[in-house]
Amino acid sequence: MPTVPPVHAAPDRPSQPNSAADLTRRNVERVMALESSEHDKATTADRVADAIAAFSGSIRFVWITVALIGGWIAANLVLPQHDRVDPFPFPLLTLVLSVEAIFLSIFILMSQNRAAKVGDKRGHLDLQLNMLTEQENTKMLRMLEDIGRVVGAEFCSGPDVEVLAEATQPEALSRQIDQAAAAVETERAGADAGRSASGRQDSHRAG
Repeated sequence: MPTVPPVHAAPDRPSQPNSAADLTRRNVERVMALESSEHDKATTADRVADAIAAFSGSIRFVWITVALIGGWIAANLVLPQHDRVDPFPFPLLTLVLSVEAIFLSIFILMSQNRAAKVGDKRGHLDLQLNMLTEQENTKMLRMLEDIGRVVGAEFCSGPDVEVLAEATQPEALSRQIDQAAAAVETERAGADAGRSASGRQDSHRAG
């Protein structure tokens, strides 16, 4: 008897959302999964730096610092002269605070560098999604035009539609943005120079 090839089960597809709330919840869950994935990639040093940076940026850290510094200063002012560990002008306290500031700066920079990398990855992901969306929209416009021609439907095909149906070139858009920004900066510099020259002429006339 001929052997019957095994039948593989179709992969499970995600259930269709029943409402906007379900769609929003699903999107939130996917975003949280991405956040959790990025958190799992962090090293122990990254997590320590993030924790220290988060704590040092809280109001609790402010109150603890104020209490410790105030208590240290008060103790060295109230105690007898021979019992004072760090008399005025408190050189030991200054040294400790300087070392603390150095280490806090290092941890904060480490946390910011990691946040910048995650932000760059999110920006790249947004760019990819936008490009995919633009490509899908372009494809749909062309399909609608083809369907309209087949069924004989009348549609307005002007230069705007033709431009939208073309594939967008991100490189060309980037160059256009740079050129427009440079033109604006040049125009502003010329206007500032004109105002400065006019102001000098007015001051000479007044003098």
